[in-house]
Amino acid sequence: MTIPLIGPLTSAKIMRRHPANPVLKPSDVPYGPALVFNAGVTKFQGRYVMVFRCDYGDAEAQTLLPSHTTNLGLAFSDDGIRWDIRPGPCFGLTGGEIIRTYDPRLTVIDGRCYMCFAVDTKHGIRGGIAVTDDFERFEVLSMSVPDNRNMVLFPERIGGRYVRLERPMPVYSRGRDRFDIWVCDSPDLKYWGNAKLLLGVEDLPYANDKIGPGAPPVKTAKGWLTAIHSVDIDPSRGKNGWEPAWKKRYCAGLALLDLEDPSRVVGLYREPLLAPEAPYEAEEGFRTQVIFPGGMVLEDDGEVKIYYGAADTVECVATAHVDDLVKLCLEGGPKG
Repeated sequence: MTIPLIGPLTSAKIMRRHPANPVLKPSDVPYGPALVFNAGVTKFQGRYVMVFRCDYGDAEAQTLLPSHTTNLGLAFSDDGIRWDIRPGPCFGLTGGEIIRTYDPRLTVIDGRCYMCFAVDTKHGIRGGIAVTDDFERFEVLSMSVPDNRNMVLFPERIGGRYVRLERPMPVYSRGRDRFDIWVCDSPDLKYWGNAKLLLGVEDLPYANDKIGPGAPPVKTAKGWLTAIHSVDIDPSRGKNGWEPAWKKRYCAGLALLDLEDPSRVVGLYREPLLAPEAPYEAEEGFRTQVIFPGGMVLEDDGEVKIYYGAADTVECVATAHVDDLVKLCLEGGPKG
């Protein structure tokens, strides 16, 4: 099957990369990771909190240690830009089945902070949900069956039920990467069902490989503002980073979901919200041409901070006004 190729991509003009980018680098972290990226970020108890992925190895030699060394770091901030990094990792599951935990997403619900995360196991990739009140103790509430990941929770119950977005990975039935965004709900954050397709790869003109959730949604007057990630692949791409070949490009996208029925897309921006353009996104690091949104904070003045991993190496932030983001989605129109 021939995959249609995607040409050059640019970011939406309303987006502003922060001049302090990257706001978190491996050299900022005292316990020596080679890569820090794909963080979950939220506001909790009056401060910004970031839980970030740490991979270990030798950046100068461009080599990584085995996957089981991956864990999650913790940082706090008063302004969302300058971070106080805690002296050691905060989370990492171990055990006979577990290989590693990674890619956290943070959502505050009813005054408690919930963390979705991915888990590599010996029998597939699972998605987990944990809850914490202090980032020192985490209670794991649920784990999905394989293969599922990129889970994000909505920050409140809708129709009395918890809701999450997720990205199942059906290689067997689809024959290759062709992963989409699904939505499901739960009465208790443990048992999940009522799954529905939300968006397919075919709905985004700038994707040809897979799409998935990004940052947890934020509530606006017009709908749930929802960051997503998209992937396009081009077999002609060569060595773009540390690996012998890296042929994919990751972008951040944006959708607007109905407030009462979040399985209904009421607006969809049909171009990338953020495409890899800055050197720390497109030219440097472990895997170039990568932007992965993991946190979105709506400020009281309407500014939206979108936190994203860049080049699977550093953590960055870009901003826009919420009204401009909603307008992009509504002008793009509903799905289909």
